[in-house]
Amino acid sequence: MTAAALLAKRGYQVCVLEQAMVPGGCASTFRRRGFTFDVGATQVAGLEPGGIHHQILSELGLDLPEAEHCDPACAVFLPGETTPISVWRDPKRWQAERQRQFPGSEPFWQKLSDLFSYSWRFQARQPVLPPRNLWDAWQLSNSLRPDTLLTVPYTFSTVGQVLKGYGLYGNRRLKTFLDLQLKLYSQVGADDTALLYAATALGVSQAPLGLFHLQGSMQVLSDALVKAITEFGGQVLLGHAADHIPLEGGRPRFVRIRQQKTGDTWLEPTDHVVANVTVQNLTTLLGSQTPKGYQQRVDKLVPSSGAFVVYLGVDQAAVPQDCPPHLQFLYDYDGPIGENNSLFVSVSRPGDGRAPEGTATIVASSFTDVQAWQKCNDYDGLKADYETAAISKLGQFFNLAPGNIIHAESGTPRTFERYTARHQGMVGGIGQRLSTFGPFGFATRTPIPKLWLVGDCVHPGEGTAGVSYAAMTAVRQIEVMEGQ
Repeated sequence: MTAAALLAKRGYQVCVLEQAMVPGGCASTFRRRGFTFDVGATQVAGLEPGGIHHQILSELGLDLPEAEHCDPACAVFLPGETTPISVWRDPKRWQAERQRQFPGSEPFWQKLSDLFSYSWRFQARQPVLPPRNLWDAWQLSNSLRPDTLLTVPYTFSTVGQVLKGYGLYGNRRLKTFLDLQLKLYSQVGADDTALLYAATALGVSQAPLGLFHLQGSMQVLSDALVKAITEFGGQVLLGHAADHIPLEGGRPRFVRIRQQKTGDTWLEPTDHVVANVTVQNLTTLLGSQTPKGYQQRVDKLVPSSGAFVVYLGVDQAAVPQDCPPHLQFLYDYDGPIGENNSLFVSVSRPGDGRAPEGTATIVASSFTDVQAWQKCNDYDGLKADYETAAISKLGQFFNLAPGNIIHAESGTPRTFERYTARHQGMVGGIGQRLSTFGPFGFATRTPIPKLWLVGDCVHPGEGTAGVSYAAMTAVRQIEVMEGQ
């Protein structure tokens, strides 16, 4: 939708196919009994002056949505602890917090801070990563500065390796905290996350940047983009999906569209296709036309995680006073990060438009293996067991007496696959390992001319800010190709 809105503003004729009836995918919402639930994404970056959403909405002539800073960005509870590790927005307050929580770790955090500064300035110059032709390489080279070279020695370093270098790898609390936070932002823990990616992911929470809680819901971003697309002459077809991209002369000239409700299909002519899908979905859309090398690379990817999500509408009495908007819990050091041993929780705020007066929403998600849900013999039983376990764990912090729960339902990878069409219900893009982050990841420019990939599988990764940056990159590339 971001790519479509920007292209429509520039005079292109665009049509968006949204297979669901509510636009936004994992950043959309649904309503139940007066409650508005964010499907997946619950916090947003890039609304600060000069931020990616600020840039895009300003170009489109749209007002920024009402939002307030998440401060702390997250409150993390480790096993057996009742006082959280609070990731404060104020850099000095966060520094004091981490020095108190992880004595002796400050040199590690200073290294992350330095790398973040270099990388953020580099990213602000809009490099194209990974480059796939001379124009891409030229944009990349124009973004380099002397301080960018200071990141080069760490290009092939993981967070775990640097922890070992500082003698901190054996600090269980620090390592676990990093594993939890990085799993949210990079799909993998400290041992596997590329250091340069981690520096950015962990640095955006602090001022002058920060994470934001939107007034209304995450849906306000999608609604703003739909408004822009239509105002600039584009179309948004809800309940329509692309189910095949046939190639002629080595590039797409038609897209086969399927109307979800009736099952009717037809071919629609096109000059460019911008696909916000997983790389696995893209190869499915192309079928046997997929370039062999591209298909092999997709086949070799480590499978991404899915999410099990519990959506609760509760009486406000269930929520402790001064509850942070985002919390993360780990219940057992020896258990996995996921499968209900860890939960990432987002809580509505009074008057934010997500819940009727005197009530609140609680959205709790846990990473889960998609294959377990694809192959299970008793899906309903497994889903019920997960929901019961998650609510029980949440009850250790929230007052979830039966009288305080007004509505409860849950979603699994199968749910995400049905409503977002993502391959096997995977969420969050590709794990940001050394082999798949930044210069080594998948590009917006695919091997097929005029077929572009945006979304969380390409640089810079997941999150509304990340996918919006990818859209801006694709728009720039299309304009250059078209000579504008």
